[in-house]
Amino acid sequence: MHKARRRLTETLSRIDLVAELVDARVPLASRNPMLAEVTDGKPRLILLNKSDLADPERTEEWIRYFKDTLGLRAIAIDAMEPKSVRKIPGVAKEIFDNYMRETGKTFQRQRFRMLIAGIPNVGKSSLINRLANKKVARTGDRPEVATTEQWVKLGKSMELLDTPGILWPKFEGDHVGHYLAATGAIRDTILDLWDIAQFVLQHLKERYPQPLYDRFKLDDSLQDSAEIIEAIGKKRGCLGAGGVVDYDKASSLLIREFRAGKLGRVTLELPEAETSAEELSGE
Repeated sequence: MHKARRRLTETLSRIDLVAELVDARVPLASRNPMLAEVTDGKPRLILLNKSDLADPERTEEWIRYFKDTLGLRAIAIDAMEPKSVRKIPGVAKEIFDNYMRETGKTFQRQRFRMLIAGIPNVGKSSLINRLANKKVARTGDRPEVATTEQWVKLGKSMELLDTPGILWPKFEGDHVGHYLAATGAIRDTILDLWDIAQFVLQHLKERYPQPLYDRFKLDDSLQDSAEIIEAIGKKRGCLGAGGVVDYDKASSLLIREFRAGKLGRVTLELPEAETSAEELSGE
């Protein structure tokens, strides 16, 4: 972590703008506090990735939150969708030009340099491949695929710097770990599958109950999370010896279907609750 912080700090002198990639379903939980600290003073752009999996109304609320509360421009993107990605360079250059006018500085480099940064498994490599229109960065469904810095040229006027995904050493509250586990930013082995499934179910029952009941063909009178997971296990064949429901398998199934968007477009983290850890965790 200290080595990564030092490397980022050294790199910033060569960077014109920092584009921070976050998960649109958990925009604050998927931000790295260290990144905000070391990039302070640089023009920044927040990219709400995986917006195709997030509640569009909530995404608009987050865009307003970043602007009104943090003074940052944010846009919704889907790193796998070319049209969505093509708008990034123009928005980044607009932010940088405004910054230069406000500070009275002059631009002397041949290429505009943008840093693409974010925590693991938030889609950085997929985004860079789409921006470059070719495979220049490794991708995968596991955290920590990218392990080294790399420069990627985009034509004659822009180049990107990809950085390894970095997580901070200690989560600020249990809710952050649960958000990251639910969306797959940290390994499933770090937190108990049952706990993650319970966390996801809590949010689904409160805000998106119908897609949950429809997907698994459940009776909507079911409210207890344990009973819901048991019912899912029975309907999907997550059974152990003697036909008993395997709760870990059923929990894993629920989590996978949530991550894949099969339970609808869901946003777990809400702007109005960001100041309260109790509200974020649903306690």
